[in-house]
Amino acid sequence: MQNNSPTRHGPEKGTLLIIGGNVGSTASVWNKFTELAGGRDKARIVVVTTGAGDSALYDQKDVETVKKQTGIKNVTLLHTNDLKEANSEKFIAPLKQATGVYFVGGRQWHIANSYLNTLTQQAFWDVLNRGGVIAGSSAGATIQGSFLWRGDTRGAQVLIGDHTQGFGFLKNSVIDQHVLKRNRQFDLIEIIKQSPNLIGIGLDEATAIMVHSDTLEVVGKSYVGIYDYDTINNSGKRVTPGNRGIFATNDGPFFFLSEGQKYDLKNRKVIATGRPRAAVDDDN
Repeated sequence: MQNNSPTRHGPEKGTLLIIGGNVGSTASVWNKFTELAGGRDKARIVVVTTGAGDSALYDQKDVETVKKQTGIKNVTLLHTNDLKEANSEKFIAPLKQATGVYFVGGRQWHIANSYLNTLTQQAFWDVLNRGGVIAGSSAGATIQGSFLWRGDTRGAQVLIGDHTQGFGFLKNSVIDQHVLKRNRQFDLIEIIKQSPNLIGIGLDEATAIMVHSDTLEVVGKSYVGIYDYDTINNSGKRVTPGNRGIFATNDGPFFFLSEGQKYDLKNRKVIATGRPRAAVDDDN
């Protein structure tokens, strides 16, 4: 299932808010989620806890976190690991009125096993198509890409494993999280070398990207890495700023953007004023 959008990567309707994990009380991220969902008084949020495993079936802590951080009162928990249930009209009923969805962290393969190619996945798309927001943190971020990164049932250390299909809300993409905190900043390079059509997004903790159409904007406290084939291919070469937005001093195979900076996903160039922090082979 996918949205038949003419955009290269992002949704034509609605907005994605993809968070690198441990969002905590980061006000800029929560405020943006609240705004995109229609405001605290009008928003209707569905919190999907499936990524956290079966123990999250009745645990309301993530629902309470969303309520506390946003002030939104209408928040519902959604959880199953049963494909039959995920294909039922009764199960998707809360999504039919939702203005926002929030995927909690855990393991992304739990989410894939439960919802890929079901009525529930289509209902997620319907939220976007109504102009709503799809958000998610950590595993809830990675599942939004088309190629599922760290989706192996043996553990997150396996980069390409037994689950490689994501929801594709962000088309032609591969998404990583906790990037600087867990020293993962070089992990996406090889897959982008092998798959030039993909855009790689590496999010640090308490940091998100907001994506509508093919425009990406960074929100939060830290950095977001952009992994593009041409940037990797030109690593170490002096190029002009006009070459697809690559800056002349960027000596690394990727670069970082910080809060407020924007990126054109279709044309693969930075569109915000200012300059991204260059990625080099040193400690971050």
